[in-house]
Amino acid sequence: AIGGRENRWMRDINHQVSKALVKNNPKHTLFVLEDLSGIRNAAERVKTKDRYVSVSWSFYDLEQKLIYKAKQNQSSVIKVAPRYTSQCCPCCGHVEKSNRSKKIHLFTCKNCG
Repeated sequence: AIGGRENRWMRDINHQVSKALVKNNPKHTLFVLEDLSGIRNAAERVKTKDRYVSVSWSFYDLEQKLIYKAKQNQSSVIKVAPRYTSQCCPCCGHVEKSNRSKKIHLFTCKNCG
């Protein structure tokens, strides 16, 4: 019973998030998601006390809801490899670890500014 309640709650949250993403962006928006197909295996390297938080989110469900809602809004969804996505400049493609400042959560490309 508790598992079912949590599943319904998570489906509702995914529905609300995907609906807000599509609603708050114009038509023909391109949504880019990281390909998280191997995320479950990565959880094995997480401390046991933190494992539930890292694997409990239903990535696939959110992705599916976003895909069908984006299609209704004439938008599309693509998946990209997660490697270096937080370090890669969307303008010039330059990848550098120091592009992202962890302290102030600011991205500044060292190549194009």
